[in-house]
Amino acid sequence: MVEAFPDRTAGRDRRDGGGTGPAPVPDGEPGLDEAYVGDILGEERAQAIIDEFEGEGGPGRDLAGAWRWVGLALAVGLSLYALYATRATIPTQIYRTSFLGIALALTFLRYPWRRAAGGRVSPLDLLLAGAGVAVAAYPILDYQQFVYRAARPTDLDVWMGTVCILLVLEATRRTIGWVLPAVAAVLLAYGHWGYLLPGQYGHRGYGLDRMVGSLYVSLEGIFGVPLDVAATYIILFTIYGAVLEYSGAGKFFLDFSFAAMGRRRGGAGRTTTVAGFLLGTVSGSGVATTVTLGSVAWPMLRRAGYGREAGGAVLSAAGIGAILSPPTLGAAAFLIAELLRISYLEVLKMATIPTILYYLSIFLMIELDARRLRPAAASTAEAAADFEVPPLWVLTRRYWYHFTSLIAIVVLMVLGFTPLTAVFYATLLAAGLSFLRRETALTPRRALGALEAGATGTLSVAATTATAGIIVGIFTLTGLGLKMSDLIVDLGRGVIFPTVVLTALAVWILGLAVPVTASYIIAAAVTAPALIQLGVPDVAAHMFIFYYAVLSEVSPPTALSPFAAAAITGGNPFKTMMVTWKYTLPAFIVPFMFVLDREDGILLLAIGNPAAVVLATATACLAIVALVAGVGGWPRHAPTWLERALLLPAAALLLAPGITQDAIGLVLLGAAVGVYVLRKRTSGPELRPST
Repeated sequence: MVEAFPDRTAGRDRRDGGGTGPAPVPDGEPGLDEAYVGDILGEERAQAIIDEFEGEGGPGRDLAGAWRWVGLALAVGLSLYALYATRATIPTQIYRTSFLGIALALTFLRYPWRRAAGGRVSPLDLLLAGAGVAVAAYPILDYQQFVYRAARPTDLDVWMGTVCILLVLEATRRTIGWVLPAVAAVLLAYGHWGYLLPGQYGHRGYGLDRMVGSLYVSLEGIFGVPLDVAATYIILFTIYGAVLEYSGAGKFFLDFSFAAMGRRRGGAGRTTTVAGFLLGTVSGSGVATTVTLGSVAWPMLRRAGYGREAGGAVLSAAGIGAILSPPTLGAAAFLIAELLRISYLEVLKMATIPTILYYLSIFLMIELDARRLRPAAASTAEAAADFEVPPLWVLTRRYWYHFTSLIAIVVLMVLGFTPLTAVFYATLLAAGLSFLRRETALTPRRALGALEAGATGTLSVAATTATAGIIVGIFTLTGLGLKMSDLIVDLGRGVIFPTVVLTALAVWILGLAVPVTASYIIAAAVTAPALIQLGVPDVAAHMFIFYYAVLSEVSPPTALSPFAAAAITGGNPFKTMMVTWKYTLPAFIVPFMFVLDREDGILLLAIGNPAAVVLATATACLAIVALVAGVGGWPRHAPTWLERALLLPAAALLLAPGITQDAIGLVLLGAAVGVYVLRKRTSGPELRPST
């Protein structure tokens, strides 16, 4: 019997969806068998780093023999089912439950109960997989009557619901670790024994039947909006990313970036940043993008004069930027659209100006480093040449079609198509155009690999969103969410600024322990009402929470992306994290502008009068220039204390809405530039600090 093609996607599940990361195409296909992930580090080493920093639950097992075929069939079937659901009308209850059932079965087959369990599928795994199918099939058998029993579930409903909750928690533990399931378990205990607590945080307590009715029978718990987003938007965009990857788009995006910028001064940093942005369309994960970039770009950064910490900072800043940037963003962006009942195109529009400010900051920082390391320009070109990248025009002429589907997604949504329809047709377009060249053609073997990667890349997200649904369901059932929102408002004494700071700290701390998607869902249930209660527009409140949930990946003390970059460069993880924090500083400051001014703050979300939006964007760009100069220095000199004293307040005033603030900020910025120009005329040797 011919063995199924090797399992090249095990352990590549993304904590937050939106793509498949650096999963190479199956062996034996022409042209693409030299996976770019392995160019420098080696494929196994690169994947080990991703698993270490992204998959706390351990990497997925490599299925073999008959189980390899079973896993392949389930994964491909799940992807095809999700694609079919975009064209067919399937009742919501049936689709969500059946999706979760297949995802649970596949999770228990692909993820062992502990790291040391090995690759063999145990009887316990089979039992749990079968149970996952059973608890999903049970509601479907009589779903028209089942949905009306939420208030009075039968004994069998309670038994099946209890098993479903336990299976979801175990699947989450296997894929992303124990923290989120532990939080859910504590809240379940609170839902049952809350009557033991005194004061406003106590409640009458709910029996198992009442909790199961809310979490399992209704569409407000496990099968709520978070799982719906995973079963629709996230899996479809993950399949799309896998199709791009298996047709060679990931390698093309890297080559395109090298060809466009790799041979100029500062090209190493700019190449890494642009490549990170492009790879975000096929990855959706900060850690995966960072490792993918580092596997090929670190040698070039090193030759260009970047130290281990500075090079790691460039890699991680570029990697995390991919989650913040259109056209795909991260999984939480789809949740924003669903929770606010706005189109995904509106979310993309709101993310445009913050993305411009984020990358402006990084490029300015890189340019400063490049000017201080002028002798390294030749080394940069040398390093880029080592990868034998064709000239830009040749590369574009050959593989231009890889950009087409990305543009098609936005165009279709502008024309009024839903995101699901847009990504469906974009996936078909990417698959069809891949046949323009033999080496990128999505042959049946590669197509199966892409469909498998699309499903397996969603497993951790499916489990995470189902568990997040349990948490949100308990918040709703017990009223705990509103009580905690009131607590945040009380701690902030009803004043917007301290309340926003507390919200940022809460999301940041939450993001240290749970993935971005779960962090956003929980924070949106707890902290968003507090901000809205103080008059913050709902879109601004949710975008603020989204950005801080994403930025937890580069925040002390457990910044995943910088730590992964340090594992590649050999740098000090803490120093790498702090340099990354300096690079991404504007991303931490700009979201405050969304919420501190109730009227003008949302201009940076491209909401409001177009002229006012343009003015707010221009002054924000000047604020970034002032902030970068104040924090990172001038092109050839460090700023003096006087210049910093002018630059940093100028940045704050330019970011703050209002004509008066803008005018004062411009005066301070102009004064700082004037002081620098006068000093430069009489200064000594140029500053070239070590990076």
